[in-house]
Amino acid sequence: MDPEAFRRLGHELIDWVADYRQGIAERPVMARVTPGEIKRCFPEAPPEVGESLGGLIGELERDILPGLSHWQHPRFFGYFPANAPLESVLGDYLATGLGVLGLSWQASPALTELEEVTTDWVRQMVGLSDGWRGVIEDTASTGALVALICARERATGYSLAHGGLQGEPRPLVVYASRQAHSSVEKAALLAGFGRDNLRWIETDEALAMRPDALAAAIADDTARDRVPCAVVATTGTTGSTALDPIADIAGIAQEHGIWLHVDAAMAGSAMILPECRWMWGGVEAADSLVINAHKWLGAAFDCSLYYVRDAEHLVRVMSTNPSYLQSGVDDRVSNLRDWGIPLGRRFRALKMWLLIRANGVAGLQARLRRDLANAQWLAEQVENAPGWRVVAPVPLQTLCLRHEPPGLGGEALDRYTLAWCDRINRSGAAYLTPAVLDDRWMVRVSIGATPTEREDVAALWRAMQAATADAGTAG
Repeated sequence: MDPEAFRRLGHELIDWVADYRQGIAERPVMARVTPGEIKRCFPEAPPEVGESLGGLIGELERDILPGLSHWQHPRFFGYFPANAPLESVLGDYLATGLGVLGLSWQASPALTELEEVTTDWVRQMVGLSDGWRGVIEDTASTGALVALICARERATGYSLAHGGLQGEPRPLVVYASRQAHSSVEKAALLAGFGRDNLRWIETDEALAMRPDALAAAIADDTARDRVPCAVVATTGTTGSTALDPIADIAGIAQEHGIWLHVDAAMAGSAMILPECRWMWGGVEAADSLVINAHKWLGAAFDCSLYYVRDAEHLVRVMSTNPSYLQSGVDDRVSNLRDWGIPLGRRFRALKMWLLIRANGVAGLQARLRRDLANAQWLAEQVENAPGWRVVAPVPLQTLCLRHEPPGLGGEALDRYTLAWCDRINRSGAAYLTPAVLDDRWMVRVSIGATPTEREDVAALWRAMQAATADAGTAG
């Protein structure tokens, strides 16, 4: 495609995306296609010769959009906010259009240095000390893996330079709450710890990790000649946004020389609000932490901020230095290939740069405070309505709730919960995600899409009441 053809089609696509966002509220929130329906829209074999893209927009409308759930819809309350405000979209577009790679500082100096600037901006925004340094990864899953690899190497005196874990005389153990994200288990497995050496720590009534249970597990493993290696604590768990007591956990980790990684993937965004920073009190004693800027904060996916207090250790573990990437300035710059797993990196900092510039800290804070207020408003409606119950604390913007008709319990209540949630989703009025909490199904309401206002939350509440109005036939 030559630049002029790109210009024509690009203008059309920008207009189409703008129209899509402008009219998104009129679309059903959840995709309502059946498995395989979208695949059948496309030929089984690739075209032998190039085709015109002149009909692309019509094809998008006909073949792609029916298979999308609209995450930017004002009544999207599923999973977690995955915001992509248009200023951040422009940054992502610029990164793709420029087509540069960050193999080293020399390969694209601005890519590296703007990433250093934007991660430091966010460090300041969330109130971290200047002892932290950040890098942009793709997701929190990668951050967890990097953290556990770093923990492994610190605990073994850099076994990667010798026999690896196969050369270690004693097994290494990782600890996490039962409410921790599934990526923690995956990271532990990929980092070579093995499922037998992953300890799930019991939680309290607020679904937070119990420090006494953690201390007991560490003592037990030490007595059994195992090596306590890493603790993953969570600020804002995926299921319920529970808050592990970071300060108490950090004290235990420091006592035993254990790496502490804080998963603040979703809730870390809230730390731009000074009134929320109590939620990760003690975080300065952690070794690493992750904040997904592509969730509630508003950077287009993917943009996960991974911070460490000992950058030299991270670089020692992750560094690679092939001759073709060496340059005469390496002793004066950061080569971000040494800060994570991939060799190359996209210019992700552009979308953070434009997001923060366009909104300012005050604008981002106002949006998050709006979402917190909307969550508290909905919690109040639910708690005051007969038969409805909020089943977990609501420190942030996610509610866990259940409608419990008289006489309905156990598996019958589970079927009922899943059924009324599915009715709302299939209606197109809103999108919710059910989940299991304390062995029973409940429904999560995650408030925080960029365009979601109080009326959208009120409309959801009306839809939930309507979906459960005929509770007499439940089960």
